[in-house]
Amino acid sequence: MTGFARRQVTDRLRRGVRAARAWGRAARPGEPGPLPDFLVIGGQRCGTTSLYHQLAAHPRVRAASGKELQYFSLHHGRGARWYRGHFPRLAAGERTFEASPYYLFHPSVPARVAATVPQARFVALLRDPVQRAYSHYLHTRSYGIEPLSFADALDAEQERLAVATRGGPDTRAAHRALRAYSYAARGRYAEQVQRWFAHVPRERIHLARTEDLQADPVGTYGEILRFLGLPAHTPEAFIRHTRRVDQGVSELTPELRDRLGEHFAPHNAQLATLLDWPDPWPG
Repeated sequence: MTGFARRQVTDRLRRGVRAARAWGRAARPGEPGPLPDFLVIGGQRCGTTSLYHQLAAHPRVRAASGKELQYFSLHHGRGARWYRGHFPRLAAGERTFEASPYYLFHPSVPARVAATVPQARFVALLRDPVQRAYSHYLHTRSYGIEPLSFADALDAEQERLAVATRGGPDTRAAHRALRAYSYAARGRYAEQVQRWFAHVPRERIHLARTEDLQADPVGTYGEILRFLGLPAHTPEAFIRHTRRVDQGVSELTPELRDRLGEHFAPHNAQLATLLDWPDPWPG
């Protein structure tokens, strides 16, 4: 068994144990745990794992039982008691949260969130969509579920997603395709942000660029803490947490970079207008 395969098995076991413990807490009398005060909602391959660890290290924050609970996307049918079973009891002044990058993209999530945690706050990181798309491709390929080249995967994306979502966005086939093969779709941020704004007041959503978090981690992280109403705190080190899968010759050729740049240009312009940002990722 390869190292990556072992890690997959370990991840599945960890998720299974976590879910079983939540079921156990949900079955007990009384409230199983609080609902989260805030959520990191995405985007995928945009630095959410690093942000998750930074927030979890804050002295006033206690994280959920693990990253990517996926309650509002994959496991909504399990009910709020199961979800609450993932969160710790809090002392006065403490906050709790979870981080599931699929939340930003999945179309059913904003309405579910608004109904369950109407007073929560939300943080999203947005990355250059060209770089994000290729990082996503490498991530999917590393799991052994992407046989196509990057160029062919981009060509196949629209049909793959259309076929998989014929029965709606919440079938097993839909989730698999939306999570694995949405290389370009996830980079069309404006439509995702607008969907969230339709259900959650803008003032409850903080959007930041991944590039700013990398270039100025102290300042960008400080802005996120102020938005969340948390005291200033600087981690001992801003460590980048990622499972690097970008070894070897890059398939993001100049031709594909230009093709994706043209595809994303109108969506980036729409995002800039929506958020009153300057050109977020100038070519």
